[in-house]
Amino acid sequence: MTKELNCRGLACPSPVLRVKEVMEKERPAVISVIVDNEAARENVSRFLALHHFQVAVEQMGADFRVTGTVDADACAVMADSEFPDVAGARKIMVMVGSDRLGHGDDTLGAGLLFNFLKTLKEMGPDLWRLVFVNNGVKLTVQGGEAVPILQDLAGSGVSILVCGTCLQHFHLLDQKQVGDTTNMLDIVTSMQLASSVINI
Repeated sequence: MTKELNCRGLACPSPVLRVKEVMEKERPAVISVIVDNEAARENVSRFLALHHFQVAVEQMGADFRVTGTVDADACAVMADSEFPDVAGARKIMVMVGSDRLGHGDDTLGAGLLFNFLKTLKEMGPDLWRLVFVNNGVKLTVQGGEAVPILQDLAGSGVSILVCGTCLQHFHLLDQKQVGDTTNMLDIVTSMQLASSVINI
């Protein structure tokens, strides 16, 4: 059974929420989703892949058809496989909503945030996830001074999520250098699953 969804014109996170609802209620073997922007294409693709679907994307003019097919070797069940529950493990999430730290002098603020990101590794294994939203997404794109630091953190196992709607708003979607493009559903779920959330 193939389920078709037309998600043209829907703002984040509506396309992913519609896919989630269909997966939970109908459990289709194949789900085909039409979206009209790059951020939605990435978000739906990533969501399906995380839930054990093999994903194919076809461009149709200005639109994209994202097709997910149940992976025969995995169980396509709505489960929290992305977030393994390790007894006693702390999961600190850092939400970065700006490209500077504090208010006042912008040059000082940019330097402070750079130093903050550089020092985050001192949290050790407790540092679980960085989420970049609004102006914070500018730290993850080509030419960003913090990109090597973030790539190093990602290489050490820290999950990095970057708001797709924000990247699209600033016309930076094709310039992202680190992290997974994400949506508000992922962000809200991350906040719920984190042991603690630090907002910057």
